[in-house]
Amino acid sequence: MLTAGFAALLSHWRRKPFQLLALVAGLALATALWTGVQAINAEARASYDRAAAALGERRHDQLLPRLGEDMDQEVFVRLRRAGWLASPVIEARLPVDGESLRLIGIEPLTAPEGILPAADVSTPDLAAFMTPPGRLLAGPETAARMEGAFEMEVMAVDDIAPGVAFGDIGIVQDILGKEGRVTRLVLSPDQPATRQSLDAVAPELELRRAGDGRGGMAGLTDSFHLNLTAFGLLSFGVGLFIAHGAIGLAFEQRRPMFRTLRALGLPLRSLFVLLAAEMSVFAMLSGAIGTALGYLIAAALLPDVAATLRGLYGAEVDGALSLRPVWWLAGLAIAFGGAAIASVGAFASAARMPLLAPARPRAWARFSEGRIRRQSAIALALAILALAAGHFGDGLVMGFAMLGGLLLAAALVLPAMLHGVLALAEAFALRPLVQWFVADTRQQLPGLSLALMALLLALAANIGVGTMVASFRLAFVGWLDQRLASELYVSAESETDSSRLRAFLESRADAVLPIWNAEGRLGGRPVEIYGIIDHSTYREAWPLVDALPDVWDRVYAGEVALINEQLSLRENLRPGDTVALPGGWTPVVGGIYGDYGNVAGQAIVALEELEARFPEISRRRFGVRVAPAAASELARELREDYGLPEDNIVDQASLKSFSLRVFERAFAVTGALNILTLAVAGFAILTSLLTLAAMRLPQLAPIWALGLSRRRLARLELLRAALLAALTMLAAVPAGLALAWILLTKINVVAFGWRLPMHVFPLDWLALFVLSLAVAALAALWPAQRLASTPPAELLKVFANER
Repeated sequence: MLTAGFAALLSHWRRKPFQLLALVAGLALATALWTGVQAINAEARASYDRAAAALGERRHDQLLPRLGEDMDQEVFVRLRRAGWLASPVIEARLPVDGESLRLIGIEPLTAPEGILPAADVSTPDLAAFMTPPGRLLAGPETAARMEGAFEMEVMAVDDIAPGVAFGDIGIVQDILGKEGRVTRLVLSPDQPATRQSLDAVAPELELRRAGDGRGGMAGLTDSFHLNLTAFGLLSFGVGLFIAHGAIGLAFEQRRPMFRTLRALGLPLRSLFVLLAAEMSVFAMLSGAIGTALGYLIAAALLPDVAATLRGLYGAEVDGALSLRPVWWLAGLAIAFGGAAIASVGAFASAARMPLLAPARPRAWARFSEGRIRRQSAIALALAILALAAGHFGDGLVMGFAMLGGLLLAAALVLPAMLHGVLALAEAFALRPLVQWFVADTRQQLPGLSLALMALLLALAANIGVGTMVASFRLAFVGWLDQRLASELYVSAESETDSSRLRAFLESRADAVLPIWNAEGRLGGRPVEIYGIIDHSTYREAWPLVDALPDVWDRVYAGEVALINEQLSLRENLRPGDTVALPGGWTPVVGGIYGDYGNVAGQAIVALEELEARFPEISRRRFGVRVAPAAASELARELREDYGLPEDNIVDQASLKSFSLRVFERAFAVTGALNILTLAVAGFAILTSLLTLAAMRLPQLAPIWALGLSRRRLARLELLRAALLAALTMLAAVPAGLALAWILLTKINVVAFGWRLPMHVFPLDWLALFVLSLAVAALAALWPAQRLASTPPAELLKVFANER
């Protein structure tokens, strides 16, 4: 009986291949987009872990300077004499082959075990590693990029993170020109109990415990990966709408079959076992297809993700995807979970079906008022919970919970909104054909509602993310125009050469603006302090969000400091408050400035104050104000007459161009996911129309018999799809704007530390409106063509059946 019952259930899919396609495709697409995003995240986090292992950040405590970016090597000697088992490390970033290289110098004789992710430097190679010219160790891809960039040998070693190279500390100090300087000290796990206290030996250092995420790259990029995860979850939900519609329709059409099987003696429990086995087969097939597609999607998007993380955060991620078995298992689990979610409603409906229920199926096209009321009530509850999460909650998770709740509420309330609009249109319709068209459209809403909800989510995501990106771009370009006011940016080759370079420039430029800064830590996080001179460039171009009266005069007088918005939000500071800068300095906050693109805290003070409090700052960098037409000539003189290397001269145009390229690549991934989500929504409409096409013959045959041609009926089908898409687009605009507002004012503030002004772009909505109409028309084209070519005999058969 079980075998015969299972064969009977499967026979439905042989007769309805389009429903089978919709089911498998829906689950596969949902699995593919979710798995692809998770594969990207897993690859990035694996790279972070390997980079963290480069200095034993997960396993070893470290000592870092409270002020500045490095310290004198004498501190290491002092600590060793005081009983501390510490090992010095120097670290810096160098441009190599157009990309940034993280060069790390270690002392192999004192370094804790496992500080290199590869095997420790073996004894025969130790001399080559430590003695000039030395040897650098890097991953295979990085080693190939470094070929010819350094005089010493570069050895390719597996398991070293991309963009990282190791060398002996003395060799690396020579490369960097930082003899006798170290960046940090790594501590051995077992420290002598008799060692002196850190405050007594080196009070200028602070202890960072192993695994402390304050400086970890994974913690810094959490917002980016959570954003990708949200997109993956949205795409997963859109795919599930397709599967849910196909499963629900199949259950409705097989109600007579269920009744017959149960009347023949098949218990309800056995029927459920067979249905679960059927869904498991489809989930296994869909999971395998979806995971393979997810791998291809991840492989295609990973280079842009790597460029984004490198440009925004300085995080190095492999551009190639590694095949990990856990992804396949996760993909299959997601497919099974999606199948369970999509079929739970249908299972519940079948469980309530009486044994001797009538043989006719419940009309799929009949609109359920009760269902609309239930969905509207759920939507209201979700909207209230989302608003509560936004008002009372804090952090990225609560921000995304608010976002998800509002999007789901908008999707669930869509059928009620469409039903109300069509009911109003029907009341005002005068011609019989128009009345029939509107009434028939209302009848189709239950079958199309899931596909339209998927389209709403896709359109809202496009509007929301597009508004966020465009607003960000507008603010970012304006910020670049203000902040990059100098026509040239130059760096002296050494501290001793700085005064000579400044004198050379002052006789040829309108102004020479020092770009000198000190670095320290505030609240466990890095902070930069810049000094400025009194010049109109800052008064005219610097973007202030909030400020005290006469703020610039007070800054130049040394009375107040300016801080960026990130530091203001992080420390809850406003103009008039005092800020605790490194070195025990507590100036008054005179103003807050926008600092888009920067994740670190920053302060601006008078240059005299900076030099007085941090006399050892680097004085090599300058901004040069000169007439734009004379900038290229001055750059030529710097190269040819002064002898400044090409790499030490950056013109404003190239710097802006580079910054904009980084920006565009940063959002290439979200744009691609938007397109994929919209494509999946279009496929949802197609599958819904195809599965409903055969069921609509009883409604269409009488209209055809009354004189309406098949071609005209097909055109009405296209018009219906376009009308529903247009109404869905109108509903998506406020949902998308709400999404953009949450992204800009909630999630962006938590993720990056700044609040962006929100701008609206109606022309983009118009383009998306046309695109949504095109998607709906393309989805309806095939069903309409099938209707136009339906033989008259098929339509006449309707009148020979009991319906």
